[in-house]
Amino acid sequence: MNEQYVWDLHHADETQVAVVGGKGAHLGALSRIEGVRVPGGFCVTTEAFRRIVKEAPAAGDLLDRLSRVNPDDREELRTLSARIRRTIEETAIPDDLAAAILRALARSGERAAYAVRSSATAEDLPTASFAGQQDSYLNVVGPAAILQHISRCWASLFTERAVTYRHRNGIDHRTVHMAVVVQQMAFPDASGVLFTADPVTGNRKVATVDAGFGLGEALVSGLVNPDVFRVRDGEVVARTIASKKRAVTALPAGGTHEVAVDARRQEQPALTDAQAVRLAGLGRRIEAYFGRPQDIEWCLVDDDFRIVQSRPITTLFPVPESGDRHNHVYVSVGHGQMMTDPMKPLGFSMWQLTAMVPMHEAGGRLFVDVTARLASPASRAALLDAFEKGDPLVRDALETVLDRGDFIPPHPDPVPCGPPPAGAPAGAPEPIATDPALVTDLIERSRVSLAALKRDIRTKSGPALFDFLLEAFEEHKRILSDPLSIQVIRAGMEATWWLNDKLAQWLGEKNAADTLTLSAPDNITSEMGLALLDVADVIRPLPEVVAFLRGVGVQDDDFLDGLAKREGGPEARDAIEAYLDRYGMRCVGEIDITRPRWREHPGTLVPVILDHVRTFEPGAAARRFELGRQKALKKEQDVLSRLRALPDGDGKAEETRRMIDRVRTFIGYREYPKYGIISRYFVYKQALMEEAARLVRAGVLAERDDVFHLTFQELHEVVRSSRPVDPHLLQQRKEAFRAHHALTPPRVLTSDGEALTGAYRRDDVPAGALVGVPVSAGTVEGRARVVLDMAQADLEAGDILVTAFTDPSWSPLFVGIAGLVTEVGGLMTHGAVIAREYGLPAVVGVERATRLIRDGQRIRVHGADGYIEILP
Repeated sequence: MNEQYVWDLHHADETQVAVVGGKGAHLGALSRIEGVRVPGGFCVTTEAFRRIVKEAPAAGDLLDRLSRVNPDDREELRTLSARIRRTIEETAIPDDLAAAILRALARSGERAAYAVRSSATAEDLPTASFAGQQDSYLNVVGPAAILQHISRCWASLFTERAVTYRHRNGIDHRTVHMAVVVQQMAFPDASGVLFTADPVTGNRKVATVDAGFGLGEALVSGLVNPDVFRVRDGEVVARTIASKKRAVTALPAGGTHEVAVDARRQEQPALTDAQAVRLAGLGRRIEAYFGRPQDIEWCLVDDDFRIVQSRPITTLFPVPESGDRHNHVYVSVGHGQMMTDPMKPLGFSMWQLTAMVPMHEAGGRLFVDVTARLASPASRAALLDAFEKGDPLVRDALETVLDRGDFIPPHPDPVPCGPPPAGAPAGAPEPIATDPALVTDLIERSRVSLAALKRDIRTKSGPALFDFLLEAFEEHKRILSDPLSIQVIRAGMEATWWLNDKLAQWLGEKNAADTLTLSAPDNITSEMGLALLDVADVIRPLPEVVAFLRGVGVQDDDFLDGLAKREGGPEARDAIEAYLDRYGMRCVGEIDITRPRWREHPGTLVPVILDHVRTFEPGAAARRFELGRQKALKKEQDVLSRLRALPDGDGKAEETRRMIDRVRTFIGYREYPKYGIISRYFVYKQALMEEAARLVRAGVLAERDDVFHLTFQELHEVVRSSRPVDPHLLQQRKEAFRAHHALTPPRVLTSDGEALTGAYRRDDVPAGALVGVPVSAGTVEGRARVVLDMAQADLEAGDILVTAFTDPSWSPLFVGIAGLVTEVGGLMTHGAVIAREYGLPAVVGVERATRLIRDGQRIRVHGADGYIEILP
């Protein structure tokens, strides 16, 4: 056998993907597992594919063009991929290569029937399965037909769907090669797919078997619905038997055809329960070998299972490491922090080191283990109540787990409450005086601590920097846990809920606090949005500056130097610089320290400034703030007047007045601790980036930003040892980060891998409406602008912003819109607080809003009732 071009299938294993492709490597590995039967055959290696590409000079040129094409240019992608396929299929297989294939075929029986299957090097990978992207052919008979179908498999590396998939996953077409598996054909009584984890819920303890009669093509093509067996702990726990009227079978001369299933068999199960359990057991053995849940294709021949493919299930959300075998329930931190994107290792490890509660990483996201609190009756009610106010979907998901009764055994001992999970509101406040000086003092404490950090970190480098940072993280946590700060935040939140509850009870008025909190003082996030209007006021009367800024891209980070050379430029630059001095540490996804800050990429702000220049009149910031203040004052007078007319009205009015005073004194401070955290984060980051630059100069790192793909602890060790960082580790981390973007993080995740989203159980909304959490009262109708990237926002006055999440960095956009819809959030998350500050009707926590609402559609947002109508 010519080892260069042909390998026996059983000689391959998962270390040889580069030679035999993903499918070939997995099949070879499967054949080594005791008790697993894999039909025999051979692989035509990737070296044969490279030889074919070299034999067709036009293919190389077409590949170069394909690598440069815009991924959004579907027509050019379609044209180029079709030309490459045609070029490869028309290239004759060289005689020596054909001879090697035919010799392998002769050993296996050249008149036998074979499956000829694509096996690309970027296929069946842990981070991207590429399932169905390339072609495979069943029941191919005869040497000439087999050679022809091998050429077709090579060409199928460039199907339009495969090319688009690689573009989407950031894989260079020139780095992917195609092997071909030529495998003895199995003629099954039944076939299908086994998932060793439930592909819908993610539960790792439930295996799902899809089964049908004949060849699996009937299921894959959607010709029939499969029988579905769910197997857990060695028994079938659920089954659905479908009516299977058609099947695909092999033709004697080659190829397949569709046949009708005998009417007496159509309702019969394709497998017995015992067979389904036996198959699930095989799946567990395969899963254990590969170390992760598998998507397995199987055939049943004479009551004997043959395994014809196994690939990792890449759509499951990973399970946090617990270090034990006990059941655990985890709540997403990102949903509370309004940032559900994946974080890089430096980002999530820094957040873990500075957080008040232990956090677990999975899929580039952070989770808090709430198992102990749920198990203790003493803490469970308070935790659920906190989530009801913060994110009702989290509460519903947790109750779904609790209702099962057996996942979390009750723990009679009370669990200390401690701080709530990130994003969850705290419990009832301790008594506190309504004194604005408390807020002033807290802000000053934070400012002094930040100034000391900036001063002391300047002289630190090398290992001493990391020792200093570990001490700084303790100060960071001390500030976060300051009892007075927590009291003030709780007091503002509790006063908000008190006003909403009591005024609804006494006056029948929903969400009254939304108006009463308009233009509350000391809100650093709303001030940040209004301050950009003041920057626009400076720039608006400077036509040369405006013209210059229109030519600035979001990546033009040095535009401020060029700006100073225009007429009026120094004045404009000073205004932008002053804004960056106060707010430049902020950015989208700011809890991830690796994200570029506005100070690092000031061009990000330019489109928003230009929108403000075009849309607003001079002095808009002051007018908006005063208008909100006057509305709040008028609302207060109206509410108190109506209360005094009620029985015991004077008492109710006085209690309400005290609560209004309290909420206006304290609610603005709710945003300040996050500002303090992010201000400190930017100081940490600047010091770490200087250290990264030193590592690059020393040859320890190839690029400065490579530090983002190391945890803080790993970076500390690199600095201490000065040993070069393993480039393969960095590459793996970068690929994992790309893969994490394709995963949707659940609000709640169990240690079984079950992902729970929760549901709104409401019957008070119109049919077809999208339901969420009402966070800012008012009803508004307008054009929906679906924005996934703040830098790409193109908003007009009166538009309704629809996005996945908004952290404080989005607040400059809020001043120009009419309403807000987000997929993530609760009553006290940042977007909700700022929406109320600006008087924007807002509904948050609307599942899949950015997919269910199309950009440009007219929608109506019911901010008090918590739903959105999509209008004709």
